[in-house]
Amino acid sequence: MRLAGRATIADVAAMAGVSKATVSRFLNHRERLLSPDIATRVEAAVAQLAYTPSPMAQALSRGRSRLIGLIVADITNPYSVAVLRGAEKACQDAGYLVMLFNLGNEFGRGREAIDALAGYQVDGFILNTLGRGVGVVDAVARHGKPAVLVDRRHDGMEADFVSLDNAGAMAMACEHLLEGGAREFLYVTEPQNEVSTRHERAAAFGDCMAAHAGTVRGEVAESEEGANEALDQALRALVQRALPGRRPAVIAGNAVVTLRVAAAVARLGWRFGDALGFVGFDDTEWAPLVGPGLSTIAQPTDAIGRAAATCLIERLNGLESEARQLLLPGELVVRGSSLG
Repeated sequence: MRLAGRATIADVAAMAGVSKATVSRFLNHRERLLSPDIATRVEAAVAQLAYTPSPMAQALSRGRSRLIGLIVADITNPYSVAVLRGAEKACQDAGYLVMLFNLGNEFGRGREAIDALAGYQVDGFILNTLGRGVGVVDAVARHGKPAVLVDRRHDGMEADFVSLDNAGAMAMACEHLLEGGAREFLYVTEPQNEVSTRHERAAAFGDCMAAHAGTVRGEVAESEEGANEALDQALRALVQRALPGRRPAVIAGNAVVTLRVAAAVARLGWRFGDALGFVGFDDTEWAPLVGPGLSTIAQPTDAIGRAAATCLIERLNGLESEARQLLLPGELVVRGSSLG
């Protein structure tokens, strides 16, 4: 006998002449609670109906869904995509599946994302959010599930944190440009607001400039979408400040800013590597194609994603310790934009 469609536990119970609870005991390897005759009848019904239990149902019966909720600030950002891939690989290796919620860079959706994923009974969260506001912190606390933060911290949230070593990466970029002769610097970042990563990189830039006080000068410019004239003026001022024979240098805080700087350089009729030296955070696929090639700080995105997933799974497996911080080193990729 074969029922139309996929057989259910109720179908098995009806064929074996037992209750659904009895079938559940059999499927969860608790045959010792059943008589040999009943166990044999249930086994025969399972085989005849080709019944396969739902992995989700089995997991929930043991108090686990084997689902990880991953929230990203912007799925169109290459950084978020690369981190997602690394996290997904590590989760799959450990027998978990990933459910994704994209915030679309919309401030205030963090609470909605947490509540939505919690509704699917995810076991825990990996959070690469906008990094501001109390909504995420309150929502995670309310649901009582472990979480790991990626790239951006949340004030008041004690959780494992995985990120690029921003201070080390900025020092690497500055030292490379200093070795190339730069003495006038401009660090261009998106508006810092309450985003921890942007603050950390700006602070690290200030530390680099302070370490060479008296011989090096640096300024920070915040670049907003559409504010082309302000960015053009900041670049003109940088070039005007530079001493004769000393090519100034620009460092971009992420791939979004790199594109804005590249557009400004084109508008001004300049060329990377000639009018100014350049290093940008994030090594995108198009970085080698702009001008003479853009030098970048490549983030270990796959490793960041894998580390975040590993931290969360360790917590799910019972690890109890103080919140951990994993800062992974970046890699300087040298191309023509920083070579004189």
